[in-house]
Amino acid sequence: MRHIARLFFIVFTVYRFGLDELALSNFRQRWVKALVRVITAGRRLDAPRGQRLRLALERLGPIFVKFGQVLSTRRDLIPADIADELAQLQDNVPPFPAAQARQLIEKAFGQTIEAMFASFEVEPVASASIAQVHFATLQDGREVAVKVLRPNMLSVIDDDLSLMRTLARWIERLSADGKRLKPREVVAEFDNYLHDELDLVREAANAAQLRRNMAGLNLIMVPEMHWALCTQTVIVMERMNGVPISQTQRLRDAGVDIPKLARDGVTIFFTQVFRDGFFHADMHPGNIQVSIAPATFGRYIALDFGIVGTLTEFDKEYLAQNFIAFFRRDYKRVAQLHIESGWVPAGTRVDELEGAIRAVCEPHFDRPLKDISLGQVLLRLFQTSRRFNVEIQPQLVLLQKTLLNVEGLGRQLDPELDLWATAKPFLERWMNDQVGWRGLVARLKNEAPRYVQLLPELPRLLHQALQPKSSADQRAIVELLAEQQRTNRLLQAIVCAAFGFLFGVVVMQALAYLAPR
Repeated sequence: MRHIARLFFIVFTVYRFGLDELALSNFRQRWVKALVRVITAGRRLDAPRGQRLRLALERLGPIFVKFGQVLSTRRDLIPADIADELAQLQDNVPPFPAAQARQLIEKAFGQTIEAMFASFEVEPVASASIAQVHFATLQDGREVAVKVLRPNMLSVIDDDLSLMRTLARWIERLSADGKRLKPREVVAEFDNYLHDELDLVREAANAAQLRRNMAGLNLIMVPEMHWALCTQTVIVMERMNGVPISQTQRLRDAGVDIPKLARDGVTIFFTQVFRDGFFHADMHPGNIQVSIAPATFGRYIALDFGIVGTLTEFDKEYLAQNFIAFFRRDYKRVAQLHIESGWVPAGTRVDELEGAIRAVCEPHFDRPLKDISLGQVLLRLFQTSRRFNVEIQPQLVLLQKTLLNVEGLGRQLDPELDLWATAKPFLERWMNDQVGWRGLVARLKNEAPRYVQLLPELPRLLHQALQPKSSADQRAIVELLAEQQRTNRLLQAIVCAAFGFLFGVVVMQALAYLAPR
């Protein structure tokens, strides 16, 4: 019944804001136009289409807002008026009342706002789908940002996820692509990320890890967490001062090198993915700023660490080899990697898969970002994957979403950016570090503590390995030894008899020779 009620609410919201008319308006068939006239009769849809879509997504809840955030960065896929409206979902979702935020903060820490902060700004500086942020000053004078989780988020998200799980089961049962697409596994991954985002202590831990990882790069800053003021519903962090990355004209006026900023963004992304296997996975413009302070001029400022992606060593190496093969246009190697990894059936012909991948990727090389679209490339690859029965990898869905965000940011900053040329040297250098002498030395250093502990124990471990492990083993060994002794005695008897026979023959021959003739 909860599913039915939620589905009814979604349908009602779609009808109320005229999203059905928006979805059908691009079709040119006469019968579709007639249907649009019927369904819009009696409804007043005076508001612009982008505004209607934004309001509908806000009303439907956090999952739909996140979908709108991703769309807002894809100006190559949606009209500009819709993208401009959806951009407000990045950090301008309607806030919940300030009095409620105050109550939640005081409940989390068990003391009043005045006791914790020297000053507290009632109006939120940013408001998103999961939480909102207020600026404040600690009693010792340090400026901080206070992030407060929206109330009743868990029930809303659980309802939508439950509905998504039901839809995933139906897709798996009824769709010919159900097994290949793995919809239930994809929803399970999405479930984990969303529930992690509802725990602000986890977000603070993610920020601390990312801050350590990026400490030596000097391209990005991550706020420091005040751990004494971090709970599951409220966290307090260092206040960061920067210009939102979407305000490119303001950055230019401040003297920021925009093309370099775009290249730095690509470097940061690939460093997090391939060097660390730990990456910021919610990189829409609302979560990225740029510092214009003299000491840190031109550096990125990362915010909102509720969603991070992780990759295993196998995933990193496999993806790096794929990227490098793509950049070198070695499509045969790409096809071989897909078959070796088990992503496509073992009987797939390498030459056929190679030709299909070449047809998708070749038209997009040696062209600036403004002339290509990774979104369209991924769509073509998806169509190709259906032909060759390529299995979807749920653990990489978050990486694909982040890659689309990164491309969207790059497109806004520098449409002339050559993504391939920027990323190729980094990946080749990373692969050399992994498989060359430096990689071997690094792995030996990492394993050295284990070797130091293991080497003195080798004699004892060898002795233990040679000892019988049970009474049954002991009895078997005793019986084997007894059998060996019996065999030895039999062999000794045979040898003695043989020697006796030979000695007898020799004696008889000697006596015969010495006997008088």
